[in-house]
Parts: sequence; structure tokens; C-alpha cells
Amino acid sequence: MAVGARSGHEEPEDRPGRSGNAGSAGAADHAGIDGETPDGGGRAAKKPRSFWKELPLLIVIALVLALLIKTFLVQAFSIPSDSMQDTLQRGDRVLVDKLTPWFGSEPERGEVVVFHDPGGWLDDTPEVHPNAIQKVLSFIGLMPSAEEKDLIKRVIAVGGDTVECKENGPVVVNGKALDEKSFIFPGNTPCNDQPFGPIKVPEGRIWVMGDHRQDSRDSRYHQELPGGGTVSNDEVVGRAFVVAWPISRWATLPVPKTFDQPGLNAAMGAAPAALGLAGALPLVLWRRRRITTTAGRARTTAGTP
Repeated sequence: MAVGARSGHEEPEDRPGRSGNAGSAGAADHAGIDGETPDGGGRAAKKPRSFWKELPLLIVIALVLALLIKTFLVQAFSIPSDSMQDTLQRGDRVLVDKLTPWFGSEPERGEVVVFHDPGGWLDDTPEVHPNAIQKVLSFIGLMPSAEEKDLIKRVIAVGGDTVECKENGPVVVNGKALDEKSFIFPGNTPCNDQPFGPIKVPEGRIWVMGDHRQDSRDSRYHQELPGGGTVSNDEVVGRAFVVAWPISRWATLPVPKTFDQPGLNAAMGAAPAALGLAGALPLVLWRRRRITTTAGRARTTAGTP
């Protein structure tokens, strides 16, 4: 009798089927770590998305980045004519720096720049009608624009410069002759087809010419238009700094050394000198006045008994 009463309060150490239940509980506890717990309180590990589901998002991000780069940093342009030979050939793709103008940088002599048609320069150019795909690729910067009326030339003179070129003579900027042999088309003359000047370039504008002088409708040929053949700095898209395509034509577009010759900036160099003189004059006058006053006081003191 007593034995039966004790068994009601204590379970035997071994019971048939106990090990199976323990194994099931252990399995459930282990499942609670890697998967769902039996009561559903845990979370199952997320399955990674497939590549095809991620692809549309990647394409959108790439297109947005391309659009931002084209708008603010770099844009590709295609060379449609022979006006910049031999520096640039028809069909070349150049990359244009659009970032520095955002920080106030202005075109400099010798640079190759892309600029919008100031008005009337491309009136004789046949219109191009690209298809829808070309328009989209051009809009996001993956393809040079075929519709935009842009030109590419070399900056010869900037605002404040005086530029001229007489028949059989060189191009002269601020009284300094340019040595253009390194970039002018072989066999061309600097301006025999269209001599000009002297012309004073207005502030905020540039005078541009093609490297293939006898095949370039540049500033010389548009002097009857507003601006007298010059181009506003606001119309400049940016500086072409490299030929990116085709690979066999890859090259940078540096400023020729002739534009660094001494005296070319003489007209602008006089301004800092004048400002320096104007700033020094008050200082000199103040010093002379102080010396005079000190000397007067010394004389007065010496004469006092």
C-alpha cells in the first residue's frame, strides 16, 4: 500500500518512451534557433532575392547616376566635322569637363571648348532626327546628343584681349604672335582665308577658331552677328580634355605652350600692379606724415628751456 502512495508523488527514473520524448523536445529546442519555434514565436531566415528581381533596381540606379554625371560632371560629345583637324577627327568622341564651370571657372586661351550655338552659326547645318532610343541614350549621357546645336573650337582670346591676324601673318594676341605649328592643320595658314582685326574681345566673352583654319566657320565668319563673332562664357558647356573614342585615337587635349609665353597676359597683368600701387600709396603718405609729425615734436621739445 505504501509503495503505491509513494509512486503517486515521484516518477520512476526510466519510463518507456521517455527517451523518444526527450529527443523530440531537443529537436524542437534546436529548431527554435535556426527556424520557427513550435509556438511560432521565432522568425525564419530570409531568403535572398534573386538576381533578376534586383536587376530593375540596379538599372534605375545606374541610369540616375549616368544622368547626374552628364548634368554636373562629364558629358560625351561626337565630332561631326573636320574643322578641328588634326587635333580632332570626324567621328571622335571627346569627354567634356562640366564641373569646373560650376565653381566659377572661365574659359582660358588655348583650351578646346564645347559651346552652344550663339545664334546663326549653324543655320546651314541640316537637321538631324534621331530615333527614340537615341534620344533616351543622349538624355542620360550614354550617347552624344545629335539634336543639340553645339560647336567645338579652340579659345584664342578671352575678355579684355586684343586679337588680330593679317594676311600671310600670324595670329597676334595682345601684341604677341602665336606659334600655332603644333596644332594648326598641316598646310593651312593662320588666317589667309579670312584676315581680321584688330578686335577687342568684350569682357565675359571669347574669340574662338578651328584648328583646320581653311575649313572652319569660326569667330572670323560671324562678325556681323550680335557679339561681333565672340561667344559668351555663359554659352560654354565645358572644356574638352580627352579623346575617349576610338581607343586608337585616345589622347589628352592640353593647352599648347605658345599660350603660356611671357607677355601674353600683359594687359591683365597691369591690373594687379595698379592695384598694388594704389594700396601702397596711402601707406607711404601715412608714414611720411608720421615722420613729419615726430620731427616737429622733437624740435618743439628741443626748444623748450
